[in-house]
Amino acid sequence: MSLTQSAPHLHSKPAASAAQRPPVIRAWAEFDNPAAWLVAVILLIMPLIANKFFLIEIFGTTLILGTVALSLMFLAGYGGMVSLMQLTVAGFAGYMVAVFGVSANTNISLGWPWWLATPTALVLATLFGTLGGALAVRTEGIYTIMITLAIGAAFYYFTNQNWPIFGGHTGINTIATPHFWGIDWRDDIAFYYLILVIAALCYFAVLYLSRAPFGLALQGVRDNPRRMAALGFNVNAHRVAAYAFAAFIAALAGVLQVWNYRQISPGSVAVERDIDILIIAIVGGITRPVGPFIGALIFVLLRTFALDFLVKIGLDGNRFRLLIGIGFLVIVFWSSDGVIGLYERWHRRGRAPDTRPRGEGHG
Repeated sequence: MSLTQSAPHLHSKPAASAAQRPPVIRAWAEFDNPAAWLVAVILLIMPLIANKFFLIEIFGTTLILGTVALSLMFLAGYGGMVSLMQLTVAGFAGYMVAVFGVSANTNISLGWPWWLATPTALVLATLFGTLGGALAVRTEGIYTIMITLAIGAAFYYFTNQNWPIFGGHTGINTIATPHFWGIDWRDDIAFYYLILVIAALCYFAVLYLSRAPFGLALQGVRDNPRRMAALGFNVNAHRVAAYAFAAFIAALAGVLQVWNYRQISPGSVAVERDIDILIIAIVGGITRPVGPFIGALIFVLLRTFALDFLVKIGLDGNRFRLLIGIGFLVIVFWSSDGVIGLYERWHRRGRAPDTRPRGEGHG
């Protein structure tokens, strides 16, 4: 059975109340959520209410890291495959932008224009992630995690030791950013909207694909691969295709990341950065596409302000990861689905009817 073949046995009948809605509204239940519209409005007017530091260093970085974590969420949440190489794929895309594009390292960069270097970087990074996925799908569980972690570690050490292509431990600096339509797209406001548009497109692409025949089949592969194989689905092909899609999303985030800092070095793809993406996805909630962005916001806020907080209370500011670790443990202890799970539990309690027996009153 092909990847695009429908999976009628996986579809459920729509509710009768939704039958009268327009097809688009019926497909996107998020449009019925007032909180989603409120968040969308706030994000759109953010340049009017936030200074440049918060605009890029907080919200821009949140959207970039959230997009990388979104690629992990797609693999883990819908495919049951925990990949620790998603930031590696993003870093690979960033390095390719630097190598093929324009930078201060003229002995390394080829000097291609951005409109040629960027698509090339995206294609190569997607192929890199797909090949890594083709290796990973041959294993399951902890072995998948170890293989993807090994790929990430190998790439880190390779970039750290390779000078002709990757610039060794100093990396590649002063990378050129795009200018077109008379706009400097690295200007804070323009760059913020560029990040927002790409993050939104990736979010809705994941949401759409999760409800498309391929996404439903992938979830079937996650739940019972043997049954899906017996029904005629190519299990490994679906998994590799999922890795390819996730790699493209991570690659887009990697391009944005390298444009944000205008440089890239092995520290950008270190193993602990891969672990950070896993923490972001789990803290936010690994079963909902919005979860990675919530986790990324929490992570960025802690990373940015925890250092000053620790210094004020007389502790070493470099121990900010201790706060991140404690927060991670607390959230995971109380909810297996991160902040999203905590919110849904609280929401259900608030809506649950009071079924306790009521007295007759005192006379």
